[in-house]
Amino acid sequence: MVKVYSLTSCPWCDKVKKYLKSKGVAYEECNIETSDEALAECQKLTGDEAVPVTTADGKNFVLGFDKAKLDELLGLTA
Repeated sequence: MVKVYSLTSCPWCDKVKKYLKSKGVAYEECNIETSDEALAECQKLTGDEAVPVTTADGKNFVLGFDKAKLDELLGLTA
């Protein structure tokens, strides 16, 4: 399951979510502002609180909005 760790008012988080939708990728949004559990997961994964963070396996992740890295992580073709 793809997870996107995000903040409520984050333009880069919105870009990631819109990009995933455009590619037909289902994802779970994990808002680190409203969920202590999501914040803890994000910190464990990256060692930081920077968002957006996208992961498909809970180990490898993409920080920020980088189409090439997202495509690679998710096995998408351009």
